[in-house]
Amino acid sequence: MRTATISEAMNEALREEMTRDERVFVIGEDIGHFGGTFDVTKGLLAEFGRQRIVSTPVSENAIVGVGVGAALAGMRPIAEIMFCDFMTCAIDQTINFAALSTYAAGGKVRLPLVIRTTTGHHGGAQHSKSLEAWITHVPGVKVVFPTTSYDAKGLLKTAIRDDNPVMIFESRHLYLDAGPVPEDEYFVPIGAADIKREGTDLTIVTYGLMVAQALRAATDLAGEGIDTEIVDLRTLAPLDMECVLESVAKTGQLLIVHDAWRNCGLGAEIVAQVYEQMHGSLRQPIRRLAHVDVPHPYSPVLEDAVRPSQEKIFRTVRNMLGSNQARDAIAE
Repeated sequence: MRTATISEAMNEALREEMTRDERVFVIGEDIGHFGGTFDVTKGLLAEFGRQRIVSTPVSENAIVGVGVGAALAGMRPIAEIMFCDFMTCAIDQTINFAALSTYAAGGKVRLPLVIRTTTGHHGGAQHSKSLEAWITHVPGVKVVFPTTSYDAKGLLKTAIRDDNPVMIFESRHLYLDAGPVPEDEYFVPIGAADIKREGTDLTIVTYGLMVAQALRAATDLAGEGIDTEIVDLRTLAPLDMECVLESVAKTGQLLIVHDAWRNCGLGAEIVAQVYEQMHGSLRQPIRRLAHVDVPHPYSPVLEDAVRPSQEKIFRTVRNMLGSNQARDAIAE
């Protein structure tokens, strides 16, 4: 099977869907001649023209607002917000219009809008946020967060064909990561998690950039005889709790890792649901590893101090299993 980077895979998805359906168009900043900040729209202007690759001024509220109106009028827009920090500027259009229009109209309208944006670090406090928990809190918007080239293309194609608003968060530090992508058309369903690594000792539930960090930590842990299972959520709303619960039922131990702030982050919701449904089956309390609740610093040294990492995942898992083994020894 051939390989492609995540940006290449998403570019293919856009090209295929725009070729298939003339109602699909892209709107956002620097997506035309510049090809998008991360090359996801590279070459599409020459192929589809300015009517379907619409470069805009710097106005996130207008970008999403135009997308909402176009979707209500029968188009299938893809609105690109360069950094998710600036979803704050488009939050009114997203949660008061996109998320609620179908409900407010009693199901008489559809709103097939895709909003793409990026998360990441090395951008200081104004360009490094991970605000996915904000959007998952709002009913009416599906939220996905691909980690691999395969998932990125398959989820984007599924999102474009969905008749409801779909928000896609993308780690800008993964765009150049390459992975297998089938030649034939395929789709990845929204709402289905994926086991990226099977294991028996402890479950790590994560998504986005932290999947790669967790997989590398799992390799290091395997060298110490610790077998971790990695659950990549892929979709944040709706959550695939069935996959999470099945994994935790097998291992009895759970660590949740995300690159967003700990306070009211997605991990808190997962903890609540696991405890509600299977607290008696857990071998020890659930742990969360997340971004420290401070504004994101610009200094690389301070960044390392506040963010989750491969090393922090490794140490946390080893500590959890060490504490559990000590408790078992005392019980015996």
